[in-house]
Amino acid sequence: MPELITPTICLILWALAGYVLGSIPFGMILARVMGLGNLRDIGSGNIGATNVLRTGNKTAAALTLLFDAGKGAAVVLIARAFAGEDAAQLAGLAAIIGHCFPVWLRFKGGKGVATYFGLMIALSPIVGLAAGAIWIVVAAIGRYSSAAALFAAGWAPLIVAYMTDGKLFVLSCILAVLIYARHRTNIKRLRAGQEPKIGH
Repeated sequence: MPELITPTICLILWALAGYVLGSIPFGMILARVMGLGNLRDIGSGNIGATNVLRTGNKTAAALTLLFDAGKGAAVVLIARAFAGEDAAQLAGLAAIIGHCFPVWLRFKGGKGVATYFGLMIALSPIVGLAAGAIWIVVAAIGRYSSAAALFAAGWAPLIVAYMTDGKLFVLSCILAVLIYARHRTNIKRLRAGQEPKIGH
């Protein structure tokens, strides 16, 4: 009798698990619980930590960052422990897709940056930390969260290629394309000199 759960079905199940966990909008939940209002009516309307910071509540922003990164890392670590590296990469990708396009919010989610860093650190600490360092340096110099994210995601494939065995190269490229696609309006504002700086 053939196994009911084939390797392909297993990967699909982990992808679904990653999507569901990734689609939890922690920013909106925390804003509601902490009495900060509807994030859709604040700042950029985004559900991520940068927009939560615009409420003036640094604790809520920090918690949003922690939980959004944590869900990306958690699904990768769990999938890897039970099903191996392929499942971990697929679950991580699904998690960030879930964050960016959550079914609960009519597929209008966040930019995926915190979740991106969480899953990248879990997949490869050296890549995740290097990308994080790039974010910190660029953000410190320019004070633009979006530009920092674009630099970090854009450099990540090169970091993978030159500092690891390259197994994450395809995924890092896909994630970079996704991050850039989610920052289309930010890129336009950066070019026009209209992008708000961190804390504004």
